Amino acid sequence: MRPQDVSAIKALILDMDGVIWKGENSIGNLPDIFSLIEERGLKFIMATNNATLTIEQFLNKLAGFGVQIEAWQVINSSLATVHYLQRNVSKGGPLYIIGELGLKETLKENGYYHAETDVLAVVVGLDRDLTYKKLKNASLLIQAGTPFIGTNLDPTLPTPEGLIPGTGTILAALEAASGIIPVIIGKPAPEIYLLALERLGVTPEQSLVVGDRLETDIAGGQKLGCRTCVVLSGVATKEQAENWQPVPYLIKKDLIDLLSVL
Repeated sequence: MRPQDVSAIKALILDMDGVIWKGENSIGNLPDIFSLIEERGLKFIMATNNATLTIEQFLNKLAGFGVQIEAWQVINSSLATVHYLQRNVSKGGPLYIIGELGLKETLKENGYYHAETDVLAVVVGLDRDLTYKKLKNASLLIQAGTPFIGTNLDPTLPTPEGLIPGTGTILAALEAASGIIPVIIGKPAPEIYLLALERLGVTPEQSLVVGDRLETDIAGGQKLGCRTCVVLSGVATKEQAENWQPVPYLIKKDLIDLLSVL
């Protein structure tokens, strides 16, 4: 902890799963936590690799915990995937999509739709209804030269039951089947953080990235020159955090513990 430096922090970029909630359970008293953030005069954005929900669904989930925020304050890997597709593939069109409603709806709102053949890209997110047929079709398209895009590389997802398979698990299967490495959009890639910094109007040095995963949240923030805080309420353990190089700027039990020094 470097309390002499925290006054430079003007904004928080907060992960969700493992930081704000685990599954359907909040981590701490969220209304109190966000009241403290407001009292500290800190801007904030939620930035998650989770592509299973739409922005509206994220807002509704937060509202269910008693937290009201605006749509611009949520960025997920589905939205970042749209930005990537628009710049690098096409402004709209057919895709082979493995994913859930959040990914499909976000793509649909921006002119993309699912197709089985003649697609612009294979886009893969978390799919808890994954079938062998989906894997087979995606693998054949990828082997035929179709661009292969993953919303995020998270191998697991923290839940009250424990860690369950995440998008990275599906991507690993497709990579093994096709021999092709996907383009990854979510953290630690910079796309989500760059969008967050732009919306917040701050520099990397003025922001604090808060997450529970060292290899995604913390690594991505460090690459951009952001200050980072790993919270121990999700995936990472204290030992893992202390052994990470470079060591995160802060290591805290949870958001309340973090806010005690801001």
